[in-house]
Amino acid sequence: MSKVSNQKKKEMEEQQQPIKSEEIKIEIIDGIHKTDSFQSYEKELVDFLREDALENQKQRLSVTFLWFYENKLVSYITLLNDKINLEGDLKEFFKEKGIHYKSLPALKIGRLCVDNNFLRRGFGRSMILSAIQIANGINQNKAGCRFITLDAKRNSDKRLDSIHFYKKMGFKTLKERVKGTTPMYLDLKLIGGN
Repeated sequence: MSKVSNQKKKEMEEQQQPIKSEEIKIEIIDGIHKTDSFQSYEKELVDFLREDALENQKQRLSVTFLWFYENKLVSYITLLNDKINLEGDLKEFFKEKGIHYKSLPALKIGRLCVDNNFLRRGFGRSMILSAIQIANGINQNKAGCRFITLDAKRNSDKRLDSIHFYKKMGFKTLKERVKGTTPMYLDLKLIGGN
C-alpha cells in the first residue's frame, strides 16, 4: 500500500472514532473567536454563526456555545428561552395531571450544527445532553423549565434530515411538517428531570 493511501486510511479511521468528553473545550462566543474555517452542508447555520450569533448574544436574545476539539471549532449550539403552547393531545395530557396553563416554559435549541468534518462522532448527542443538563440546572434553582424545544431542519436527503437524530434523542413532534422545519419538544420531567 502506498504512503498516501495509508495516511488516508488513518485519517478515515480517526474521523470515525467517537470523541471523549474530556477532550472537548466549550466556550461562549465572543469577539475573539474565529469562525471562518467552520463548514456545514447547512449554509444557513454557518451564516448564523458568522453573522448573527455574537450580535444576538449582545442583544440578550440567545447564547451560543462553541465546542472545540484539538483547538478546532467543531460544533456549536445556541440556546434561548421559549414556551410551548398547550394544544390538542398535549393540553389534555397536562389537564389530566391538574396543570391548566395555556403554555409551559422551555429552553429552546435555536441552532445546533456540527462541522462537516466531524459529523457522526457524537458531538450532536453531546450538545443535546449538555442542553438537558443546563435546563435541569435552571429548573433546580433558577426558574421553571419543563421542556427543551427546537425546530428540526428538514432535508430531502434522509441521511441529512435532522428529525431522525432528534427522535433518537427522545424528542417528539409538536407539529407535523415535511419541508422547512418541524417543531419538536423533549419533556424533561418524563426523562428523569426534577
